[in-house]
Amino acid sequence: MKRTFIAVATLSGIGLANAQTSVTMFGVVDVGVSSYSSKSQDMNRGTLLNPFYLNQGSRTASRTALSNGNYASSRLGFRGTEDLGGGMAASFWLEAPISPDDGSTGIATFQRRSTVSLSGGFGELRLGRDYVPTAWNDIVFDPFGIVGVGRSLIFTALNTNTRGGPGGFGGDLNYNRASNSIGYFFPPNLGGFYGQLMYAINENTKYDPGSTTPPGLNAAGGLNPGTVATVRAGRYIGGRVGYANGPFDVALSYGNSTTADSFYVGTTDSVKTLNLGASYDFGPAQLFGELSRATSSRKYATTPFGGGVPDTDLTGYLVGVKVPVGAGLIRASYSQVKYDLNTPVGLPFGATAGDPKANKLAIGYVHNLSKRTALYATVARISNKNGAALTVGGPSFVGGSAFTPKTSTGYDLGLRHAF
Repeated sequence: MKRTFIAVATLSGIGLANAQTSVTMFGVVDVGVSSYSSKSQDMNRGTLLNPFYLNQGSRTASRTALSNGNYASSRLGFRGTEDLGGGMAASFWLEAPISPDDGSTGIATFQRRSTVSLSGGFGELRLGRDYVPTAWNDIVFDPFGIVGVGRSLIFTALNTNTRGGPGGFGGDLNYNRASNSIGYFFPPNLGGFYGQLMYAINENTKYDPGSTTPPGLNAAGGLNPGTVATVRAGRYIGGRVGYANGPFDVALSYGNSTTADSFYVGTTDSVKTLNLGASYDFGPAQLFGELSRATSSRKYATTPFGGGVPDTDLTGYLVGVKVPVGAGLIRASYSQVKYDLNTPVGLPFGATAGDPKANKLAIGYVHNLSKRTALYATVARISNKNGAALTVGGPSFVGGSAFTPKTSTGYDLGLRHAF
């Protein structure tokens, strides 16, 4: 049950608030048993150079765990709104991730969302940490809401780094949420049209001229007059527009996230994401679909001999369904992704190796005990090909360089309570 408090004093304790503000505490506690299994296979065989090669078979890494957030992410939050009059309002939202399975994560941070906003007939201006526009199509048009073993393979792939270092696809730290953001949301009275724009500030220090920066060694071991590891890294710019009318909803989004750059080398890495999602509720069933394309690229001030680091492209699609059954809900989806590494392999007669790709099938059932409490079960399986190494969760593939990732399977059985 939602609990509403009346704030009668300012947080600083200066005195009574002139305008009362309603503050709501809310949250989700979701705990379940999950099992994961990732299997890799030795695909090698005897050759002319090694006719007696002994195939090593398969290797499997598995884990069973008491997990959380498999139907809805576990969280604890506070939100409030003050009516400023004239149709305007000021609001705040502080939402923290929690881990009820072991209690180790409480309200240490508000990394899920921490925003303050001003809204009115013009729309809403929102400042702080929030979901980026391109994340919403993954969330809204995935029957599993990007959580648990059933979540979209598109989301899994774009949160898996393909270039080393931190972050998701291409080192993108802003794929799901962005800090230090300025967001604008269209007003709700546009005849079904809606939208969002966002710019996230990188907050890096810039020096002019560059010789005033702290000295340091460059990649070749020489002394730079100064060095700045990044200037634009962390910046995000994106937007989303959509139309919802009755059972129909469709939205298109685009985002550009600067993942790394070097002032002296003259390189800038970025991930550009474009996705289109739609859903239609027929009554007996609600259908979902999403198309997505992301490109991880590096720009050079001076292109090196040989062309530099090639782009990596990721394309994917999802089709899904929700079917109400009495007090329950059946959920299912099929998703597929394919990488384009843009790197020909030196095979005979100009042949190239197949690009990594993977597909996923997920099905689940939710039984609502009440409006706030539900039991759920989900099973999922990923098939990897040509070196793709995506999992439903849990341990990574093992076995060394001789083994190729093949399948990943898992299930969630749990209880979710919202308040």
